[in-house]
Amino acid sequence: MADDGFLLDGAPFRIIAGAMHYFRIHPGQWADRIDKARLLGLNAIDVYVPWNAHQPSRGVFDLEGILDLPRYLDLIAAAGLRVVLRPGPYICAEWDGGGLPAWLTSDPGVRLRSSDPVYLTAVDEWFDRLMQVLAPYLAGNGGPIIAVQVENEFGAYGDDPAYLRHLADGLRRRGVTEPLFTCDQANDEMLKRGGCEGVLRTASFGGNVDRALEALRRHQPSGPLMCAEFWNGWFDHWGGPHHVRDPRNAADDLGRLLATGASVSLYMFHGGTNFGTTSGANLKHAYEPTVTSYDYDAPLSENGAVTPKYRMMREVIATYGAVPDEPLPEPAPTVEHRGIVLGEAVHLFDAAPVLGTTITTDTPVRTESGGLVLYRSEVPAAGPAVLTLTSYADRAQVFLDGAAAGTLEREKHEHALPIVAARPAAELTLLVEDMGRVNYGPGLADPKGLLGPVTVNGVPLTGWTRTSVPLHDLAALEYAPAAARATAGPAFRRGEFTLGAAADSFLALPGWEKGLAWINGFPLGRYWARGPQRTLYVPAPVLRAGRNEIVVLELQASTTDTVDLLAEPDLGTVTD
Repeated sequence: MADDGFLLDGAPFRIIAGAMHYFRIHPGQWADRIDKARLLGLNAIDVYVPWNAHQPSRGVFDLEGILDLPRYLDLIAAAGLRVVLRPGPYICAEWDGGGLPAWLTSDPGVRLRSSDPVYLTAVDEWFDRLMQVLAPYLAGNGGPIIAVQVENEFGAYGDDPAYLRHLADGLRRRGVTEPLFTCDQANDEMLKRGGCEGVLRTASFGGNVDRALEALRRHQPSGPLMCAEFWNGWFDHWGGPHHVRDPRNAADDLGRLLATGASVSLYMFHGGTNFGTTSGANLKHAYEPTVTSYDYDAPLSENGAVTPKYRMMREVIATYGAVPDEPLPEPAPTVEHRGIVLGEAVHLFDAAPVLGTTITTDTPVRTESGGLVLYRSEVPAAGPAVLTLTSYADRAQVFLDGAAAGTLEREKHEHALPIVAARPAAELTLLVEDMGRVNYGPGLADPKGLLGPVTVNGVPLTGWTRTSVPLHDLAALEYAPAAARATAGPAFRRGEFTLGAAADSFLALPGWEKGLAWINGFPLGRYWARGPQRTLYVPAPVLRAGRNEIVVLELQASTTDTVDLLAEPDLGTVTD
């Protein structure tokens, strides 16, 4: 590094990067998205690494499929691009738990993101495994990684210089000779708390460029200036609007930033999708779960389409760097197929023992498995009563003798529900849904399931069973012809459809309320009639010419047994 910029192989090098998360993109589309980054004029890809995805259980290390990080880095290098690596251990990213694994966050004795020895032991085990894999990709070893981030926006969370020092020294000890940097919001207190002696400070912001860089320079008097997250869009929560940022406004602010000579990473260049149950949540005055789409109103849309924002930013980048003199690709083809009948069904209560495991306890026990959990007990007496869930996360559907009795939602601060038991010892079933672990702020230790006593008229219930229902493999389910078109959930519905050719598509579920969807075994993610998102992105590699299978888990109820594949997305009502 020089006093005013980066050096690469001894020559001045301005980083013009873009964030793109391999774990949010189908592996069959990685090369396409990387090439479109190159065509924009980017010279590097900003790469987060989600600890919880690679290490879902302690001692496990998963690099398969969508988690094949070495293959992703190989593709970036083959395109002639560099890598800005952001390995965490905390990444935020609107990702489940901010990337921290549930087996760690569920331990109430651990002080997360701190110099707590228990936490650091887990982090060191993770980094030991990760850096063994990444060592060949470091620039000093001939690879594409030119810079490595220490933690992530720590100044917004805590004040623990020893923790940051441990992480920085650990990266050096594991062979990282490339520049280290921290990233914090352009706020004096955050930049102060989030910095580490001897490590370059960078900032995250989306506007007020001069003011943000002045704040950064107060804490980084010399060395390169870099906006490590230039927010060119935003993310959405269920029940809120779809956020966009005016493309001209975003491109103009990018131009102001580049005119100062600073380096930059677009957050996001391409957002992708929170496939399956991987989306996170915010916790302010209320719990706010993030939607499935991570389109982010980025220059490259969720389905990889070049947008007006992409074209405007490309013109700006061309003023300050080299943009390939090549035509931009035509939009990818899409496929439409309406009226797909889901004519087979299996009730979730019947499927749960096939998919999960059951334990017996005296009092309710929380879970760290995510997804869905079924709890069962008995209501002692017949007649009207008040059921109270003192603490739970995140959404609880209540059933008495198998019949729906109501729903409680964490985001609405709901805890009590009037019920009427038709008989003594009526079976009480609670279906508790994990809607995503908090990914930002002090609420990262976000346990799921039933977290406290369940009472009826103030008397705690005892004698519980708990069945965790993982949703990563549905192959063992056995379906039967559905008795009716409408679905009385919670139930899985299955159907088949035939395509002449595979292409991108968007799954629409009008008449369905809330649940998850899979096509050919691939988890598309959550849907919810509450919006704003109305369609789920179906990547072309998920589909195939010929027969395809679709499974929908409807948690509430549907008025139909059909779904549609559409040629265009619908991400909801827009707010700028």
